[in-house]
Amino acid sequence: AGGIKFSSTGPECGNSLPALACSHVPVPLSSGPWGRCMGSECGPGGSQSRAVWCAHVEGWTTLPTNCLQSVRPANQQSCFRVCDWHRELYDWRLGDWNRCAPVAPRGGGGVRSGACPRGEEGIQTREVSCVLKADGSPADDAICEYFEPRPRLEQACLIPCPRDCVVSRFSPWTACSKTCGLGLQNRIRSVLAPPIFGGQACPNLTEFRTCAPRPCEGREMLFNLRVGGWGECGLPPSLPEASEAPSLPPAQRVARQARRRKSKERKGAKDPETHELIKSKRNRNRLNRQESNLWSIEVGYRARQVVCVHRNGSTVPLSQCPHWSLPDMHQSCLMRKDCAINEWGQWGPCSKTCADPSVPMGTRIRTRQVQQLPVGGGAECPQLEDSQPCEPLGDSVPPCATYTWRTTEWGECRVDTLLSQQDRRRGNQTGLCGGGLQTREVYCVQANAELLSYLSNNQDKAASQPVDSKLCVGSVPSTSQLCHISCPIECEVSPWGAWGPCTFENCNDQSVKKGFKFRRRKITNYPTGGEGDCPHLVEAIPCEEPSCFDWQLLKLGQCVPDEDMDCGPGTQLPQARCLNSDGKEVNKELCADAVFPPSVPCVVPCPKDCVLSPWTPWSTCSQTCSSKTAEGKQMRTRAILAYNAGEGGTICPNTSALQEMRNCNEHACIVYHWQTGPWGPCTEDTSVTTLNSTTTGSKITPSGPDKPSCAMGMQTRKVICVKVNVGQVPPKKCPDGPRPASVRPCVLPCKKDCIVTPFSEWMACPTSCEPVASGQKSKQSRFRVIIQKPANGGLDCPEVLYEEKDCHAVLFRWKTHKWRRCQLVPWSIRQQSMGAQEGCGAGLQTRAVSCRQLDGSVTDIGQCLKFASSMPAINQPCQLPCRDDCQLTNWSKFSPCTADCVGVRTRRRALVGKSKKRDKCKNSQMYPLSETQYCPCNKYNAQPVGNWSDCILPDGRLESALAMRVQGDGRECGQGYRYQAMACYDQDNRLVETSRCNSHGYIEEACIIPCPSDCKLSEWSNWSRCSKSCGSGVKVRSKWLREKPYNGGRPCPKLDHINQVYEVVPCVSDCSQYVWVAEPWSMWKVSNVDLKENCGEGVQTRKVRCMLNTVDGPTDAVEDYLCDPEEMPAGTRESRLPCPEDCVLSDWSPWTPCELPCSGRGDRQRTAYALRLPKEGRECPKSMETEPCLLNRNCYHYSYNITDWSTCQLSANAVCGIGRKTRMLDCVRSDGKSVDLKFCEELGLERKWQMNASCTVECPVNCQLSEWSAWTECSQTCGLEGRMSRRRSVVQASRGDGRPCPAQMEQWKPCPVRPCYRWNYSQWSECRVEDVVCGEGRRFRNLSCFVSDGSRDVPGSLVEEELCAGLEAAVDGDKNIILEEACTLPCPGDCYLMEWSDWSPCQSVCVKGQRLDFSAVQVRSRAVVAQEPENIAQCPEQEWQSRPCPDGECFEYKWVSTTRLVWCERSDGTNVTGGCPPTSLPGVEGSCDPPCDKPRSFCSEESLCMCEEGYTEVVSPEGLLEQCAEIPVLEIPTAGDRNADVKTSRAVDPTAPTTEQPGRPGRTWYLQPFGPDGKLKTWVYGVAAGVFVLLVFIVSMIYLACKKPKKPQRRQNNNNRLKPLTLAYDGDADM
Repeated sequence: AGGIKFSSTGPECGNSLPALACSHVPVPLSSGPWGRCMGSECGPGGSQSRAVWCAHVEGWTTLPTNCLQSVRPANQQSCFRVCDWHRELYDWRLGDWNRCAPVAPRGGGGVRSGACPRGEEGIQTREVSCVLKADGSPADDAICEYFEPRPRLEQACLIPCPRDCVVSRFSPWTACSKTCGLGLQNRIRSVLAPPIFGGQACPNLTEFRTCAPRPCEGREMLFNLRVGGWGECGLPPSLPEASEAPSLPPAQRVARQARRRKSKERKGAKDPETHELIKSKRNRNRLNRQESNLWSIEVGYRARQVVCVHRNGSTVPLSQCPHWSLPDMHQSCLMRKDCAINEWGQWGPCSKTCADPSVPMGTRIRTRQVQQLPVGGGAECPQLEDSQPCEPLGDSVPPCATYTWRTTEWGECRVDTLLSQQDRRRGNQTGLCGGGLQTREVYCVQANAELLSYLSNNQDKAASQPVDSKLCVGSVPSTSQLCHISCPIECEVSPWGAWGPCTFENCNDQSVKKGFKFRRRKITNYPTGGEGDCPHLVEAIPCEEPSCFDWQLLKLGQCVPDEDMDCGPGTQLPQARCLNSDGKEVNKELCADAVFPPSVPCVVPCPKDCVLSPWTPWSTCSQTCSSKTAEGKQMRTRAILAYNAGEGGTICPNTSALQEMRNCNEHACIVYHWQTGPWGPCTEDTSVTTLNSTTTGSKITPSGPDKPSCAMGMQTRKVICVKVNVGQVPPKKCPDGPRPASVRPCVLPCKKDCIVTPFSEWMACPTSCEPVASGQKSKQSRFRVIIQKPANGGLDCPEVLYEEKDCHAVLFRWKTHKWRRCQLVPWSIRQQSMGAQEGCGAGLQTRAVSCRQLDGSVTDIGQCLKFASSMPAINQPCQLPCRDDCQLTNWSKFSPCTADCVGVRTRRRALVGKSKKRDKCKNSQMYPLSETQYCPCNKYNAQPVGNWSDCILPDGRLESALAMRVQGDGRECGQGYRYQAMACYDQDNRLVETSRCNSHGYIEEACIIPCPSDCKLSEWSNWSRCSKSCGSGVKVRSKWLREKPYNGGRPCPKLDHINQVYEVVPCVSDCSQYVWVAEPWSMWKVSNVDLKENCGEGVQTRKVRCMLNTVDGPTDAVEDYLCDPEEMPAGTRESRLPCPEDCVLSDWSPWTPCELPCSGRGDRQRTAYALRLPKEGRECPKSMETEPCLLNRNCYHYSYNITDWSTCQLSANAVCGIGRKTRMLDCVRSDGKSVDLKFCEELGLERKWQMNASCTVECPVNCQLSEWSAWTECSQTCGLEGRMSRRRSVVQASRGDGRPCPAQMEQWKPCPVRPCYRWNYSQWSECRVEDVVCGEGRRFRNLSCFVSDGSRDVPGSLVEEELCAGLEAAVDGDKNIILEEACTLPCPGDCYLMEWSDWSPCQSVCVKGQRLDFSAVQVRSRAVVAQEPENIAQCPEQEWQSRPCPDGECFEYKWVSTTRLVWCERSDGTNVTGGCPPTSLPGVEGSCDPPCDKPRSFCSEESLCMCEEGYTEVVSPEGLLEQCAEIPVLEIPTAGDRNADVKTSRAVDPTAPTTEQPGRPGRTWYLQPFGPDGKLKTWVYGVAAGVFVLLVFIVSMIYLACKKPKKPQRRQNNNNRLKPLTLAYDGDADM
């Protein structure tokens, strides 16, 4: 039978189930997990649901009616809907981990082993809950789980093993407590580690044993006086006598002083000067009195007990100790007064006076005043000043000042800072341009609305006040940037044009009849400064008969014979056009007054006439002008084309008639032109001042980027008329038309006044009251910054930008006043003491202390408590001498020594008063009045210490205000010095001031910081000629390497294999600049000679030259390769010389152009005409030729070709920056040949390319460094290892090929060696109890001055206290100096505690060398010392203390044994008791059962019997050791054994540990041939068999090797002598 449940689900018991099932099987309901919390709003208003079903207990689901509906779980509930913003409200709260609890063993009741190898595993838990952050109230864990999983609730931990108390070994036995009789000896030990984690408690630290040196003779001393401690200081019960009253109330004292003054005045009147002296002394004495309520010093007395005690510790009457004189039982003392202070005052204002959450909170302070200073050991004053963080309150709190960086204007752009140090142009920096560097200063100001007022209103020169740069945060603006100085564009002009016709100076005004011929040139490259920087563009020559219009002959027509004849004389009619003086064609009517070119007579040859060619054009005029010595000439020629027919025809002229000469350029060589000087400065134009008056005085308004508009001015220049080759002539000689202007308007440059910031606030003085180490006064400074430099006559900047002054800090010091009289214990109290005398004895005296400023004025004592050193003592013990006492003055100072190690020095004192007459006082043995000692013998020697410093250059003044150094400049390299510290020691090897050794503290040595050397190249070579004479080509120039860079200099550009660098730029050559010029054909040379006819086949030659083409025509002959070889005219021609009466044709005309495109279908033609018609019956040859137009033969296509961009070209004076790159346009023929651009231009091809573009050459910026900072304070105030350092920073990182930044950004040098003085305590003295044997006493120590070199391991040497006089009295930072303390001197027989031992080394809790998470501790202890055997029961308990300490060590403990001794040793080698494991003590009999009694056996740490090294265990079947059998040893030679040349193979068990015996060279492996049963192992038989086979093999091989066939008998004998075998082992394991 089963049950049914709701599965958050159970069935209802009914008829379907047996009764047994209903009565015994539970039918619970089951439920699924809750779903996600849903809802429309965040918070507790959500709901969540779950599934509920009815299930049988065996797991299958059934109908819901089978379960009890009354117990059906809810399927819906309210919940807290979590939203993302709840993350800020809720969080997990983590409790502390509980104590580590051991985990119960899982085994079945097994008992754990007593050994504890590393500790017990445990578990620790903690509370974790979800809380509301605001008030910590608990919340549903599901809220926090929504954001992050629940943190773990438990973790594993380790419970360390119990650690027993560890003590040191015993000290040696002390001497016997008695010199006779029965006494005790003690030996003690100290606690090294306390018991922890349930370890055993510490054992007794003391052991006793009796001793009896010898029997006592006579009676033993049984009684001793014991002095008790001083009691509390108290006042006497009744008012003492007036003479011994410590003080009077102030009112009574004032009245008493007044009575005394009146009585003195009655005795005698004083003069005014004496009266003033007395008055000032009285005021001074009043200051010395302690009338302040701060002190309220009362002198009282205290008492102590003196008792007589027995050796057994019992007290007996004083009469039992008659042999002791009683010590003083009373003593003067200061009444204890605790420090009293008033209530706290009001909180002061908040140091933060503005509102800004991002600024840290301020602080406010409250103070309280001291009303009573502590006296007589009273409680010290608590803190007198309290502070707390604060924020200013109120609506009127201004916002906090924010600080921001401000910059000055950029300085002048300088190119020279980019130049290499080795650059040749550095000496001439005037014309430099291109890329440069400009700098500015950066300073910090308070940011507010008025910051920019000085920029918007130039009349208000006030700028923001600079503040400390530390107030500004964020990145600092750059202090340098690259800039560009525009390079001036030089004026370039075209060549001169041809001289024009003689024309009027002004054609519109022809009243002046003077004429000129002009020639002009144009500006091809417009200069930066305008036309004024160009040379003159017009030259003029005076001429006669000027005209404004003239005819220009274009050509002559054909020769037309006269009178309708076919041949004979005729006329050529001219064709002309009308031109004005500028050479432009105008209407022909304007040339009506000019003479039209006349017709030219000519001849048409008849068939029998001589035929001449037409005249060639006139040649270029040989001179540009005419003078007495040179006239211009022109020439033209013609040739004979056919000879006449003998008689009847016109005869050919002689040779001289074939050429003509004429004069040309007949005008005189008198050329005039206007010459201009440079433009003068822009000055105020008085004619327009009134017009611009409103602008001049107004503020500047920028009209463009950085171009303010100012008043207009005027510039003038000198214009003169110059005659070429003569000089200045009167202006009337030059034409007025082209006269340049001598006046032009200009813009006056705006004045810029210097703008500086106001001075910053004075820098704060140091708050420390300590003087500066160097003894100099502290300084405070202020500065201001130039933010705009003056220009154009503006106000100059002030000279003083930095000011400093001495700090006048308010320092405080203690002022001590005179000691008051010595006050004794009242006589009424001490008269009961034995031997006491009235009016003398030991007492106490006090003095006043006041607080003063440096000027001596009195101030509140709280200032000295806060700022001054520790307060001086206000009381000291004193002694009033009794009547019989000897009174002496204090010792004087020792007399000075004349020199070290020479003579003696003395000091003296003298008897005072009646002591001079007493005999006992005159005893120089007891009371010496002088002391003499040898003068100190001080010898000093100097020694260098430490390393050499960096090489340091001597400091020099920087020229630039921004303190910017360029890496590698003269201030960064060269000769410097390096330093090594010198230490001075005296003859006792104590460090002293270096001045004793006549040293300034350093050894100085010259050193060199190598200067960086840049890559050095030669200057650029000249540009080569353009590679092409027509079209675009390239031209090249180069540099070669002169010196490679080193020491961080600028690197070289990329060089080729011959260490050259090239620059290649495109160039273009005018295709018409070089032309072929052919001279006239020579006379015919007829080869087929018919002398009668002078005709037939012949040859003509002519000279063809390549010439430079100019405006005036070809001039100079050049190399032929510069002209196009395809266009070279023929130098020879073969043809037929026409015979008389033959037809004579002219030369062929040029071919007509082919029609484009060249398709192959078109033709071209050329023609000739008949110069002489033939006689009748004869015909002229063909006068027209035609040929087809073929592509790339006589017909061509043309296209533009663009070259690549050139490299970036800079101005000649620029080193980098903005330049221009160019490219060239070619006209290329279809066969690839470059031709003149006119061929493409005539076709109207599109030109869409940009030929010039701007480009940039990266500037090689050298690394720029800041100035070295000031040297830091010494890293140590004294000692040998002090260092000073200084730093610099990178102002501008290197760019491009600039010099990189050096690696050394910090330099150091040693500080002068100063001795380290310090106060230190001497050892405590023995406990002193006056006049008695035991009791409460005092022990003392001194404060001594020690000197050291600052090393930790050097304790220091004792020196004179004067050397520590400047130090504050403190030992290891503790200002509470204790030179005296109470102590107890035990009486004979007392059992007492010793002094505390030293603190033990710091020890951590470790497991296997790893520290656990427990604090390290150190411990000290006090052992008991007993003197009488019968008093041991009265001994106090021994004591030990522990304290936490940092950086504990991990110690391990192990047993160490020899043949006879066993002890516990700590890992640092200390012998201890405790700490080692309690079991398995090595060598202890009984730790192994049965004991290890076999020879060569021992008991191991595991309590097993083992054999010593070199022996193996033979074990019985019961597991007991039967014997230790020796192991056969195979010696393995090592490299150190040179005689061992046999290597032996060995079998090694890889799992067995290898051991090494000390003292045995080489390594030894032990093979164990016996098994556990004592029988030989199987492998031994195998090895033996193998060895036998090997021996047989070796013998056989020897036999065969030594066998000799000729002497068999002898061979047999030799076999009996076996030689030693050397077997080489190569490491093969199979061998």
